[in-house]
Amino acid sequence: MKAIVIFSSKTGNTERYAKWIAGELGTKAVSVKDVKVKELVNYETVIYGAGIYAERINGIKFIKKNLNKFGGKRVVVFANGLSPDEKDAVDKVKEKNFTPDEMKRIYFFYMRGAFDMEKLPFKEKMMMTMVRKMMKEGQDLKEDERMLLDAINEPVDHVKREHIKALVQNIKDVD
Repeated sequence: MKAIVIFSSKTGNTERYAKWIAGELGTKAVSVKDVKVKELVNYETVIYGAGIYAERINGIKFIKKNLNKFGGKRVVVFANGLSPDEKDAVDKVKEKNFTPDEMKRIYFFYMRGAFDMEKLPFKEKMMMTMVRKMMKEGQDLKEDERMLLDAINEPVDHVKREHIKALVQNIKDVD
């Protein structure tokens, strides 16, 4: 089975996952910036990974826009974020990013991510600074808001190689 791992990574977390997955599958990991859709005809499986920002998968338009061009190819999407791997959080991400018809074609995997304010681009760092200020002013924070505020104040890293096991096994089971 010939697969390609495509990723969009702002801070390196998704790139780490993509390279680990590619290594396990004996293929390559390529930034979405360097992929040409017409080259994907050479692959049976297209794997796309990115970070989650406000329940949206970064750059998911690449997959959505090209899904029909992939024909019968196996399409796998993995995303990483700060939320624990809980069914409600994962279902929310799926709901915000895919239509029911798209979910019939896409195999989705969620992996815990990392957050470090210092690794963010300037614009996002400023935005998160404003989020921190607004959250501190709020009295009742939800669990995910409290988790984000803690991560803004102190970097966290939940990226672990073991998180790729289910995705890799899913791909190998088809082979």
